Amino acid sequence: MKNSKVKLGIVDDHQIVIDGLKSLLQGHDRFEVVIECTQPLEMTTLISKKNIDILLTDVMMPGMNGAELAKAVHKQFPGIKILALSMSGQGDLVNQMIEDADISGYVLKNIGKKELLKALEKISGGGIYFSEEVLEEMTRASDRKKENEEVNLTAREIEIIRLIEKELSNKQIAEQLFLSERTVETHRKNIFRKTNTASVIGLVKYAYEHKLI
Repeated sequence: MKNSKVKLGIVDDHQIVIDGLKSLLQGHDRFEVVIECTQPLEMTTLISKKNIDILLTDVMMPGMNGAELAKAVHKQFPGIKILALSMSGQGDLVNQMIEDADISGYVLKNIGKKELLKALEKISGGGIYFSEEVLEEMTRASDRKKENEEVNLTAREIEIIRLIEKELSNKQIAEQLFLSERTVETHRKNIFRKTNTASVIGLVKYAYEHKLI
């Protein structure tokens, strides 16, 4: 892939994004877009008909998101490198895509021509490329995961936190989970203790920061 023309496939549910990427690649003979598609569910069929070296995929798409598509492509066409593009660097999702689909890169859609070419050059040469913002978010996601493991909330406690966020009372939570109010109150005390919070607002803020809800 290093010395020959690199064939690209692009999938994004917005044609204007595809057109924008193609415009950024104009004048660079090393890269050739041979597949473009706005329907992620059709992408594996198109790839089976026309070989590509790198797949550029949007992350948030209806019908089939980028993580699901990347996993399917990696399974059927393990030789294809995958570069994910997104509006935001969601650390948890990036880590999931690395684990499930062995993606080679993840960049934000606000990147310019220089960074896009840099990413493609590095990936086509067998390397990996992740935007600085994405790397920072991956680090934050790993830190949150570590903190959550250290706090050691149970699945039941996380379930109760989500119901508290919906402003359900102890009685309503008890009825929904088929527990006694006393049991819910015990869980509630343990949750506040483990998360080191003292109010519902503080707990909900903690839950959002740690991606529990």
